[in-house]
Amino acid sequence: MTVLRPSSRIRRAVLPLALCAGLMTTLTACASDPDEGTNGVGKLEATAIEKKAQSAADAAKAVRLSGTLVSKGGTYKLNMRLKQDGASGSVTIKNSTFELLRVGDELFLKADAAFWEHEDSSSGESSGAPSSSESGSGSGSDSSSEAGGDSGSDAGSEAADKLDDMYVKVPQDDPSYKQLRGFTDMDLLLDGLIGLHGDVAKGDYDKIGGVRTINVRGGEDGEGGSLDVSLEGTPFPVRFARGGGAGVVVLSEWDKDFPLAEPAKGQTLDYGKQLPRG
Repeated sequence: MTVLRPSSRIRRAVLPLALCAGLMTTLTACASDPDEGTNGVGKLEATAIEKKAQSAADAAKAVRLSGTLVSKGGTYKLNMRLKQDGASGSVTIKNSTFELLRVGDELFLKADAAFWEHEDSSSGESSGAPSSSESGSGSGSDSSSEAGGDSGSDAGSEAADKLDDMYVKVPQDDPSYKQLRGFTDMDLLLDGLIGLHGDVAKGDYDKIGGVRTINVRGGEDGEGGSLDVSLEGTPFPVRFARGGGAGVVVLSEWDKDFPLAEPAKGQTLDYGKQLPRG
């Protein structure tokens, strides 16, 4: 009878375990194909992935766009639901947030009193209103200017209170109509966001909001933009990062319809050809 030393027994016990572990590793490696169970878009070349995403977006009937855009005019935080004939959602600029609702060509803006007070103040400054020193001199002139300023401030606050939480119709002749409508135009926003610049290359596989994605980017480091495309179902764009740190937006709820209707008359104010200004 051969007596096994303890070390020999341990080696004989460990060997089968090591073989099993190696087999499991091999099986796991085979099962970790990033394209398994996907729509197959990840197997395509980078340019083909980009085209698939653009085609899917062009054919879509609705989408939710949320995130931040940076431009010469400032930084905008958007949370908009968009479709071809209208949109609804919110826009934040600096510390001011307002809601936008567009039904066809009819555009409505809803904000609190603080927003309208700021608008009144800004419009007064930009209108070139003369200062007290330009209006005249002497104590009498100074006091009248101060009184006028107080009454103007009170009137502005009163007007702002009337606009608080009301849908104000934005006239198409108003200079701000085109800019505000741009936040509600699905085609305009998507055309300006999804395109990549420079040589397009494939990036990493990822999971965004529970959705498996493949990344494609413009330029080696994404300086021409970075686009994450869904690997589940239709290859819709899921996230887009603009080049140069000019903002990141998430695109979700593709083709999910939502109701659009003009606000009730009791909730609407119409000032004619221009928005109210101080």
